[in-house]
Amino acid sequence: MNWTLEVVVVPVTDIDRARAFYEGGLGFHVDHDLQMGGGRRLVQLTPPGSGCSIVLGPQPASMPPGSLQGVQLVVNDLRAAREELLARGVDAPEIQVLGGPPRPATPDDDLNHVGFLFLKDPDGNGWAVQQISARP
Repeated sequence: MNWTLEVVVVPVTDIDRARAFYEGGLGFHVDHDLQMGGGRRLVQLTPPGSGCSIVLGPQPASMPPGSLQGVQLVVNDLRAAREELLARGVDAPEIQVLGGPPRPATPDDDLNHVGFLFLKDPDGNGWAVQQISARP
């Protein structure tokens, strides 16, 4: 039996601001933007090439905005991904190399499996972007 991860709920304070960040900043595709009645709204977005989406909208009370931490995206070229984010106006800090004491990446580093970029959305939800360009 396959168990697939399909949706991650991202707790936010302002759906329009969050949609602008994930769609315009990170390049996620908008799958749905639905009015659910009672003034509630749900927006589902999917990262390019991903089988898992995120949902912005009504959250459980146990998930205050900014409480989601550690969700990880994977790209095959972290340097190019960072340049793309910067071009879209996203605050994309320096790439870090993990696998020992964390340190800033150098141009000569092979980032496969060890290169990471850590981002925050406007509410402080934390994302990691890892480079995996070859799998064993």
